[in-house]
Amino acid sequence: MTYQSQSVAKPYFIVAIALFVGQILFGTILGLQYVIGDFLFPEIPFNVARMVHTNLLIVWLLFGFMGAAYYLIPEESETELFSPFLAILMFWIFAVAGVLTILGYLLVPYATLAELTMDDLFPTMGREFLEQPTITKIGIVIVALSFLFNIGMTMLKGRKTAVSLVLMIGLTGLAVFFLFAFYVPENLVKDKFYWWFVVHLWVEGVWELIMGAILAFVLIKTTGVDREVIEKWLYVIIAMSLITGLIGTGHHFYWIGTPEYWQWWGSIFSAMEPIPFFMMTIFAFNMVNRRRRNHPNQAAVLWALGTAVMAFLGAGVWGFLHTLAPVNYFTHGTQITAAHGHMAFYGAYVMIVLTMISYSMPMLNGRKEANSNKSQIVEMWSFWIMTVSMVFITLFLTGAGILQTYMQRYTDTPISFMEVQDKVAIFYWLREGAGIFFLIGLIVYVASFFIGGDEPEATVKDAA
Repeated sequence: MTYQSQSVAKPYFIVAIALFVGQILFGTILGLQYVIGDFLFPEIPFNVARMVHTNLLIVWLLFGFMGAAYYLIPEESETELFSPFLAILMFWIFAVAGVLTILGYLLVPYATLAELTMDDLFPTMGREFLEQPTITKIGIVIVALSFLFNIGMTMLKGRKTAVSLVLMIGLTGLAVFFLFAFYVPENLVKDKFYWWFVVHLWVEGVWELIMGAILAFVLIKTTGVDREVIEKWLYVIIAMSLITGLIGTGHHFYWIGTPEYWQWWGSIFSAMEPIPFFMMTIFAFNMVNRRRRNHPNQAAVLWALGTAVMAFLGAGVWGFLHTLAPVNYFTHGTQITAAHGHMAFYGAYVMIVLTMISYSMPMLNGRKEANSNKSQIVEMWSFWIMTVSMVFITLFLTGAGILQTYMQRYTDTPISFMEVQDKVAIFYWLREGAGIFFLIGLIVYVASFFIGGDEPEATVKDAA
């Protein structure tokens, strides 16, 4: 580590990976419940398992983003973190609140949980992805504001770079747009309209800035390419991300009772959303090809390249498949949506957090730059197992979604939802198998940090 206070990132990363394992465990439970409806019922009903699965995803990614910022910002600012104590305090508050919320989902009926947390005084519960009790949401805001204050003060007293600026804008946007979680209009159209201000403007707006900044940081460190070159790419990519992502929110407004012009705005700008992801892919491979050194942490370089490719495929290609209004009319809410969501989240945000952990954890554990060759080989195996598994999960869900769309909505003789589910069950079984392989890959990833610890770290000669 360059700065001692970067060590506060380590507990954030450890908890992030632990929650990631929990998320995938509940994902495999959900996969089985799709084909064995009473699996673990009534102990863990489907709606509860789904809440835990999606909430763990959000919480562990937030832990990952915070850990990445606490590692990245001191190095970019060339100064120690403003308050390591505040960072650790917020870590414990966030961890305890997150664990208690998940336990609440699992141990208490949701309606009872709402009563216990006095949701009637300030109702915010019940919306997909935002099921957290109001008191938990308030805690998230406190943690986010303390976090922004900490890294903001660090930036003010140190060097300002494009990477840290873009990251700060993204993290600030994350906190600001979460405030719409507290606005719950009685009108259902308004409710869904503003609900997307959290969900869409996070994942297809400000989170892309966070992703771009972290990717740029890792590429600067691992390739030795001039910072000015990488920063120019970063500015272009985030500009395209914001232009397409903000107005592209309209692709969620097609059929919820909003004006018809959203079908045009949503279709046009959503069709352009793959562009920044394609640019990110070219950017990553271009920087690695132009590298001035071969960094010893080749696992981190592999994760960085994989992030760019999988984000383009998941968020870009699979997003485009069903984003145009005439297509979305038939595919809306089918398994095609689930296919897009799985690969997009994995490619864009799961992989960028794993990239940062892969790059920084060796230094946080006392290494100079990288883990041993043995450890990196195991980690690269985990990369391929998880990534190939996610590709198959996406393909199986896409197959199910295409058949579902045709049999349930497009044909002249549509059949009922549950009949369709029976007919596409083979795809759910295949998806479950791929999900188990993904879990194995994640276990291999965790194991890679405990393998080869006694061996010397990998070293390579600088490129000519």
